[in-house]
Amino acid sequence: MIAQLRGRPAGRRPDGLVLDVGGVGYLVQATPSALRQAEGADEVTVQTYLHVREDALQLYGFADREERELFEHLLSVSGVGPKVALAIVSGSRPAELRRAIALEDTARFEAIPGIGRKTAQRVVLELKEKLGTARAGAEPTEVASPHLVARDALVELGFSLVDAERALADVDASLPAEERVRLALRRAA
Repeated sequence: MIAQLRGRPAGRRPDGLVLDVGGVGYLVQATPSALRQAEGADEVTVQTYLHVREDALQLYGFADREERELFEHLLSVSGVGPKVALAIVSGSRPAELRRAIALEDTARFEAIPGIGRKTAQRVVLELKEKLGTARAGAEPTEVASPHLVARDALVELGFSLVDAERALADVDASLPAEERVRLALRRAA
């Protein structure tokens, strides 16, 4: 498996980044964070995953190991292929996605284009045990309710699901939902 490439960004295409490594141009379908890392850089290191199909070899690129590991976990979910896994990893930071899995927040995954309710439920169900709540950095499920209530309140106020999650990311998890919303709104203003 090709786990990492270091080279000169040689161009962008609609289907990814071209990375020149020793005179060979590798087409890497990359996450937005990996693409940002490559912008204007003389040399960049990209974590990669080589997906082997009967008719093609495809490289997927990530800004760091955490993105790649989450991508690999997503591939183990029934019905999730590399394109869907890349869309999920591209939508949010890995820590946010791990937290959504730990909180059994299927709505977070349903908000990603191409992910339906059943796929979102499978992602949460199949990855919750593998990723574990301690590693995900999420509070236990009993405390999850105030977070989801606060997030849903922010969405009702016009925040996107992703923006609501980001606004709540730095708010104290021990606070009640109303206080979380108030602090998130204050920080957003």
